[in-house]
Amino acid sequence: MTTPRLQLAHITKRYPAVVANSDISLAVAPGEIHAVLGENGAGKSTLMKIIYGSVKPDEGTVTFDGQAVTLRNPQQARALGISMVFQHFSLFDTLTVAENVWLGLDKSLQLAEVARSITAKASEYGLDIDPSRPVHTLSVGEMQRVEIIRALLTNPKLLILDEPTSVLTPQAVIKLFTVLNKLASEGCSILYISHKLHEIRELCTACTVLRGGKVTGVCNPQNESNESLSRLMIGSEPPPLQHRPSKRGAAVLEVSDLSLPREDQFGVDLHGISLTVQSGEVVGIAGVSGNGQRELLYALSGEDIRSGNPAFKTWAFRNKLDDLDERVKHSSIRIAGVESGSLGPRKRRALGLHFVPEERLGRGAVPTLGLAHNLLLTRSNAVGKGGWIRTSALEKHAKGIIERFNVKAGGPNAAARSLSGGNLQKFIVGREIDANPKLFIVSQPTWGVDVGAAALIRGEILALRDAGCAVLVVSEELDELFDISDRLHVIAKGRLSPSIDRAAATLPQIGEWMSGLWNKEAAHA
Repeated sequence: MTTPRLQLAHITKRYPAVVANSDISLAVAPGEIHAVLGENGAGKSTLMKIIYGSVKPDEGTVTFDGQAVTLRNPQQARALGISMVFQHFSLFDTLTVAENVWLGLDKSLQLAEVARSITAKASEYGLDIDPSRPVHTLSVGEMQRVEIIRALLTNPKLLILDEPTSVLTPQAVIKLFTVLNKLASEGCSILYISHKLHEIRELCTACTVLRGGKVTGVCNPQNESNESLSRLMIGSEPPPLQHRPSKRGAAVLEVSDLSLPREDQFGVDLHGISLTVQSGEVVGIAGVSGNGQRELLYALSGEDIRSGNPAFKTWAFRNKLDDLDERVKHSSIRIAGVESGSLGPRKRRALGLHFVPEERLGRGAVPTLGLAHNLLLTRSNAVGKGGWIRTSALEKHAKGIIERFNVKAGGPNAAARSLSGGNLQKFIVGREIDANPKLFIVSQPTWGVDVGAAALIRGEILALRDAGCAVLVVSEELDELFDISDRLHVIAKGRLSPSIDRAAATLPQIGEWMSGLWNKEAAHA
């Protein structure tokens, strides 16, 4: 028998509030693509961090290429040939892409050489990225590309991928799978974590299923269906979405000819964006990461108020900003009939807008604060006279959201950073839905959540829409947009396509539009 590339025996990891891994054993052969499947909080990420040396197990052994190893840190793991792409990125915001990649490579390499390697590898794998860009200017999807390229440049013997396709387009996923199959054919072993069951069935030849930190099943996913994998993972199949015909009402969000120059050299100019979202409908925006989604969401949330600033419009007009000058002057954002371009986030919330950003930690939640106190980011009803915080009311409110959205956490005071990515996403989305918004804007609503949680979130979005809320969803997952949207737009190079009814749209058509090729005459407004 071939010696396993990786073998885990009786791995256990305990934390004060939970046993993350309990007596876990698994083996990965050379050249095998092995899935690790489980719902949010099942212990997958903790197990991967143990293999990568960033978490030390309390019990059990790790064997690599037939040799027992004690992995004290990621540097030692990388020296053995283990690379990992994290779900929550391990990048330094103030450094460039090339500098971040350089940190994990042989220091004898010159930075210019690393930059050339990034460009070549990015082109080869269809994950294009500019090596000179500072990380803080990247979207979540672009950061994920950096993580994948950094891992691939180490020529790993074992590659760990934690939700690598969560914000990649279908075209990029196809290219990535081609790369992974090629790596496997050359002897590289791959541990693959994903909540997208069709990906696991297509890519992987072995699967270990975790539930509650324990191994509950081992199978060949290519012999399973989505339904059987779902039963193995969560014990049941997710409920089907109830998508009723929309009852559209008055326009709640009206964006007219929104044009904004980029705020930095790596941003994207917005060109003449116009869209309307009515009460009782879900409008989806598709697009490849880095095509203006970030800039559009900043403008809609109130984080960028330039579109309503008369002084900025006059300055832009006088300085003739390329072809944006006239458009900047006439840009408009209206929420519930109120001109809102100059209003900040708090005043827009007073008009009924609630917003879920794509970045969970740092923008969606304060990592070190408990879930209850994170409610204060978008709520003020728990602050009494004199500015005193009603802690008991906050905790009760947070507990209700935890129960309603099935968030696995150590109670309402658990720090946001202590939650798994999927559970934190459920809490943040739940926090904003619980506010009963008139306008709900959400970016990547089910990024990194399991099939049961994704069904829950999508169902809550549709329930919100059926109750008369206007919903705008920005997502790079086309299946998600087709599941919940009534109308679709595509954003490409800072321009927005006409809208098209979901029933009339096709995946190939939307994929073509994502390259900026849309036929305005064929679109249905």
